[in-house]
Amino acid sequence: MASKQTKKSEHCSKQAALLLKATYKTCLVLLVFLCLFCKKRDVWTLVDEGLYFADFDISSPIPFNDVIITIFKIDPHIYEFYLLTISEHGHPALTMPEWCEHYNLIGAINAGMYQEDMLANVGYLKNVRHINNAHVNSSHHSMAAFNPVDSTDVPFYIFDIDDYPADSVIARYHSVVQNLRLIKRPGENRWSESNKRWCEAAVGQDKKGDVLFIYCRAPLTMTELNNALLSLPINIACAMHVEGGQPASLCFSHPRLTRSYSGTNETKFDSDGLAFNATKIPNIIGFRQRSKP
Repeated sequence: MASKQTKKSEHCSKQAALLLKATYKTCLVLLVFLCLFCKKRDVWTLVDEGLYFADFDISSPIPFNDVIITIFKIDPHIYEFYLLTISEHGHPALTMPEWCEHYNLIGAINAGMYQEDMLANVGYLKNVRHINNAHVNSSHHSMAAFNPVDSTDVPFYIFDIDDYPADSVIARYHSVVQNLRLIKRPGENRWSESNKRWCEAAVGQDKKGDVLFIYCRAPLTMTELNNALLSLPINIACAMHVEGGQPASLCFSHPRLTRSYSGTNETKFDSDGLAFNATKIPNIIGFRQRSKP
């Protein structure tokens, strides 16, 4: 009797071992499948080498108002950035689609808020030898710098100038623009609480160093926007405010994808291809692909 019970116990143990092994294999296959599925479900859409796009639909703090944050991610080692101003180039202000067409740019966004003269940036701005505004604004703590003096330096970087002196940034880079800070490195919401809401154009950078052109047409407080950006799977490290309200503009023109926004609206074009509901902007940051050696 004991022998039968022992054999039965051994049989049960073998069955349990086989079941455990089968369960392990099933879990392993499921894990691999989930990994592959998640990889396919990447939040970014590849537009071109080093160039990505995503629309993020977030929970709206305002009833009956859809909130979509549009972001373009740009590798600054593959794409070259340009700081273009009408004060340097001597032509009238242009809509963002006109800037892209005139200078053969893939994408463009506001360089920053401008003064009443419709020429000067509110914060410091220089492009090589051209000085648009020589004054470093004490309340603006972000500086975007690109086109380094030393070609081996980082091609694009947003500095927190309360940690890194503005003079040092200006000496290191040919193109520098100063703006209000939204997010401080390495991911800290630094906008003061306020109930004011507007649509927003912003420039950010992720922890890898890719540049982020950010646009939100829905009116949010900047605290709400920052919290949303920090919660998204984009590894954002920092961001600066470049414009809000009707002057906020973004244009992206690529054979595989086009987008154009001005204020709360998607840009509309007439029969001649001219944007008739877009604001004319005096200063922009644009980019196009670097020339291959």
